[in-house]
Amino acid sequence: MTTVTPPFSWRGIILPAYLPTLLFSLGEGAIIPVIPVVATERGASLALAGLIAAMLMVGELAGDLPAGWLVARIGERNAMIGAALLAVTGVLVALASPTNWALGIGVFLLGLATAVFGLARHAFLTSYVPERVRARALSTLAGVFRAGWAIGPFVAAGIIAFAGSSEPVFWVLVASCFAVVVVLVLLPDPERVFGAARLAREASARDAGDGTEVTTAGRAAADASSHGVFRAIVVHRAVLARIGTGVGLLAAIRASRTMILPLWAVSIGVPPEQAALVIGVSATIDFALFYVSGQVMDRFGRLWSAIPGIVGLAVGHLVLAVTHDMPAAVAWFTAVAVLFGVANGLSSGVILTLGADLAPKANPAPFLGAYRTIGDAGQAVAPLVVAGVTSLVSIMAAAATMGVVGLIGAAMLLRWVPRYVPRRRR
Repeated sequence: MTTVTPPFSWRGIILPAYLPTLLFSLGEGAIIPVIPVVATERGASLALAGLIAAMLMVGELAGDLPAGWLVARIGERNAMIGAALLAVTGVLVALASPTNWALGIGVFLLGLATAVFGLARHAFLTSYVPERVRARALSTLAGVFRAGWAIGPFVAAGIIAFAGSSEPVFWVLVASCFAVVVVLVLLPDPERVFGAARLAREASARDAGDGTEVTTAGRAAADASSHGVFRAIVVHRAVLARIGTGVGLLAAIRASRTMILPLWAVSIGVPPEQAALVIGVSATIDFALFYVSGQVMDRFGRLWSAIPGIVGLAVGHLVLAVTHDMPAAVAWFTAVAVLFGVANGLSSGVILTLGADLAPKANPAPFLGAYRTIGDAGQAVAPLVVAGVTSLVSIMAAAATMGVVGLIGAAMLLRWVPRYVPRRRR
């Protein structure tokens, strides 16, 4: 008896992989800009509002390793369903009690859910999509995620304008997550239909002719995270300390951008619906450039994407720092939001691409585990730095601090990427 694996088709992964991603990221994109607004409405200071917003990225960092373990044991679809339900739980916790403690816990749970959902969809595509089109499939996944983040703020702006309050926006995420569950429950399990994890891996092993037993993508991620990361840090400490740190600083200033824009809007008195609209325009520009970034990297090299991106983000932070008290502060806020969209869009995928370039070809997972941990750490620490500097000094000082961090990251990448990732001749 032979088992036939259906041939790969893009249509076959649109519903099980891309549609749930779009729905989940739309809900996140709607509520993230209003988290600081809700916190200040509940009496939080600007610094405390920033700390509460930072709980999203802290939750993601805390959830990375448990997510690998969970996906390996219950499968990609079940993990995505569980993540959606956990996100709903976080929203209900935030709404059940009108306190900032409840809001912070709810945002942290959303971060945990984001970590699980992200690893699950990544593992599914890695298992099912053939190697010849895997990069395009994953870059399209990133584009779908950005599309959700672009649409979400516009939905939030409409709801705030209609309801006159920010908290009803949280129900957008609840609706999105229930839609995710419905899609995943009603559709056939792609692992069963396409033989995603088992058959694709076994076919790869047969093609290689080595007879090596291979595990599912989720289990591989869990094993690499649990057992190989610390050894990889020792073995590859030079490249991780140089390019890895530069990438961590890029991830940090990206995370700062998503937090500082809504905080800045609160600080200079921009109405919530107007702030959500501006952030939505920024996210739309970001989404529109994700394919351009890949083209630039393939044609001209990784630095042509990384350096304009990180320098643009750094300059935007520095511009905010000196325009807070100007009469045209709102116009400067809008201009910087547009700059952030362009800069982040131009650097789309560069962190993943550099990781793939640097990873040992024979056994990349442990290195990538260490590499991704550095990026996630930068992403988690940056909002805490913004909140801390805002509390101790001012939000202008926080913006200036992150601008300097971005310039340091640009210098490190400019210095070390040519050494470790030499430009290939076309």
